[in-house]
Amino acid sequence: MAKETDRAALAAAVCIALTNSSPGSHARLVGSLASGTADFFSDIDIAWVVPDAQFTDCLTRVMHTLGEVRPVAGLRSDPDFHHSDRRRLLFVRFAGVPLFWRLDLDVRTASITDHRHYDAENPAARAREDEWSRPASALANAIGAVKALNRKKDDEARGLLNRGFARIHADDRATGDWTNDVTRLVHAAVLRDSSLTDLATQVTALTFQYVGYESTRTGPRRPER
Repeated sequence: MAKETDRAALAAAVCIALTNSSPGSHARLVGSLASGTADFFSDIDIAWVVPDAQFTDCLTRVMHTLGEVRPVAGLRSDPDFHHSDRRRLLFVRFAGVPLFWRLDLDVRTASITDHRHYDAENPAARAREDEWSRPASALANAIGAVKALNRKKDDEARGLLNRGFARIHADDRATGDWTNDVTRLVHAAVLRDSSLTDLATQVTALTFQYVGYESTRTGPRRPER
């Protein structure tokens, strides 16, 4: 089974690769890994600050840069910042890495002084409907729900599942029969985008491993260490 030290090593390697890929840039850990509050289910949050003049070039080369650390299985751009002139939020899955350990890469230019709010309310920064995948986003919600259940946060899991169903316009809601709830969302997502079949299979396997076959009666299962 993957160890949390593997995640730490991956995160460190990503920071080094990003920093070295663009002169004047700097990548650093943020979030729970940086604060020391991470658990097994925590993802990898990295902020990459780049010179303004190199923003577009860094985005163009980011797949290649990350692929030199570990093969990239998937990359999505947060639709809220897809056309931002100075910010992107990228969601990266690495091959052979637990789905929980997604890389959330916040790329922003050095000139941004208020990175938490820059372009947050800018309609021009938003992706068009055909520029992002609602089913892929719903699968991310399914993974998030599995995390929440293992953290004993049932209300958070319910919210993630319900938002996932709504995102793909599925007439469904979470019932509290968690394994069935998650797998229904996965099934509904892949029906809308068959290119996600492999990822959907992985999410289903993850659900049975970490939530279980009898989730209503037994509750979420902790991972083996």
